[in-house]
Amino acid sequence: MKKISFITEDNIKLDGLLYKSEIVSNGVVISIHGMTSNCFKRRDDIFANEYIKNNISYFCFNNRGHDLTAFVDKYIDNKRTGVILGTSFEDALDSYYDITGAIKAMTDIGYEKIHLQGHSMGSIKIVYAYNKLKIENNTSVLNKISSVILLSLIDIVGIQKYSLKDKFDSILEYALEKEKDNKSNELMPKNAFLHPMSVKSYLRYFKHNEKIDFVKFSDENYDFEEFNNITVPIFMRWGNDNEMILQDVNKLVKLMNSKINNIHKNIGYIDGANHNYDEKELVLANEIISFLKTYN
Repeated sequence: MKKISFITEDNIKLDGLLYKSEIVSNGVVISIHGMTSNCFKRRDDIFANEYIKNNISYFCFNNRGHDLTAFVDKYIDNKRTGVILGTSFEDALDSYYDITGAIKAMTDIGYEKIHLQGHSMGSIKIVYAYNKLKIENNTSVLNKISSVILLSLIDIVGIQKYSLKDKFDSILEYALEKEKDNKSNELMPKNAFLHPMSVKSYLRYFKHNEKIDFVKFSDENYDFEEFNNITVPIFMRWGNDNEMILQDVNKLVKLMNSKINNIHKNIGYIDGANHNYDEKELVLANEIISFLKTYN
């Protein structure tokens, strides 16, 4: 295991842990964690140990949305300063810089096959970043991505509307008024979300969200174009115990299999797993490894 630090295109310094397989490998899984999370989870240790046994390296890093709040180094004109980010203050669109920065860090080391693995909100960030690379025709980076692994993908807008019900519109209006008054860095009221979140972050997820609101599980007419833009093999899993989805997992898996046209797709669920795959990490890791061996 080796600590790796890198600086993103927008000058944010991020740190991670690279677990290197003993046998020289040209493939690495880059893990993108979800909200309030980080790269020090038990799941990361289990994944890393299983991957390196199978000659696959594993890089998990703290993206700018790690933990609830985080004081992150930023370099302006080669001078170090600090910005407060973390889940409560990040702009989800900036995840593009985190992901492309991590890809560059791994390719600079010598890895030729990049497997992007996201969990929860991290999965949304990967799909967004992949589509932005396509829009920009950034083939130099796209050609390095060999597969996309999406774990416990969530419909964050659908869940929020379901949780707040008739309060959703009034809370959104509150956020818009705060934005109008130049108070976007203030925190939203208690119970506006499941954890503290700034006005600017809240609006990114639930109002100014055209680029990331593409996980519309409840809209049977939605074409899931953003997922069909992914041309590399795609792996998707959920749990069926206390998972953050509104649908029956069997129906959700059936829906996604019917909507996603990728011929190298592997979509299913882990029986008995919760949103974090507690006690099911080994099962999930081995299913991912089997997928990687099949399509890569």
